Amino acid sequence: MIAINDSAEALFKVTRPIGDSLETVTKLPELEMIVADALSNQEETFEEQVTYERHPYRVRCRVIHRDDHMFIALALQDVSELVRLNRARRDMVANISHELRTPIANIRLIIDSLFHEQDKPKRKQSTTALKAIARETDSLLWLVQELLDLSMIESGQAILRAVETPVREIVDASNERMSEQSSNKDLTLVAEIPEGLMALADSDLVRRVIINLVHNAIKWSPPGQTITTRAEASGTEEVIISVLDNGPGVPEEHRERIFERFYQVDPSRSTGEGTGLGLAICKHIVEAHGGRIWVENNDQGKDGRGGYFRFTLPSAESKE
Repeated sequence: MIAINDSAEALFKVTRPIGDSLETVTKLPELEMIVADALSNQEETFEEQVTYERHPYRVRCRVIHRDDHMFIALALQDVSELVRLNRARRDMVANISHELRTPIANIRLIIDSLFHEQDKPKRKQSTTALKAIARETDSLLWLVQELLDLSMIESGQAILRAVETPVREIVDASNERMSEQSSNKDLTLVAEIPEGLMALADSDLVRRVIINLVHNAIKWSPPGQTITTRAEASGTEEVIISVLDNGPGVPEEHRERIFERFYQVDPSRSTGEGTGLGLAICKHIVEAHGGRIWVENNDQGKDGRGGYFRFTLPSAESKE
């Protein structure tokens, strides 16, 4: 070795190792192999990837000819973030493909059964089938909307307009939006919101948060139960909004990761009715308001179980 920069010295924890062999300095025999290949094949430049201390590095090797001498230059770049993003992209494609496959396959089966060659569709069967197709189409639309929402929020294209807004107005509008889905599962939506409670909020975006949380509660709640949305003032600075259900709840070991994109507590229990994006969207919107979102034990739920999602918004009183 005839030259090394400060970054490489810091990476390999050495000081001025001029004259030492490459493997002695780096403890990476793969680099020796890369140099050997460069000398053997006489390629001017090429790239490989190696792992050092559990981090992936892209290695660029360049052969330099100067004054009848040949030199080999190596440059290492930590690509941990790139590898993570590629993995996230693969996971996203796999999850989207899975979520799209279920409603599309269901629609195909419904249509096949409706127009079977040996069966002339009856009106009642046709009506039932069309309702099922509409339900599966809604699932597709929900997925597309969540992908669009997350894309706009993460890219900064979603403009937040926080104004003084009655919390009851937002919650009532959210429950009305989810009334059909809750009725289909024989669930009751209840709002416990003090009169006059005001928050500094973008009503459209916060409504999206509550809709996603209620949608999640509907997904996991047993039929015949109640889903409750509550709100309360926390001093003069914050308003806390909570959504409670009587489903299985979120185990403590999953509560930190539940707001990650596509994260599922138990993929084997997935009902095919969720995208894994809803809670990530909630987190982005709440944090854009300067609030926080978390999940707790629902001691008030049936048998001490159930979902208990809470988030904060700035109180309108804090503006005064």
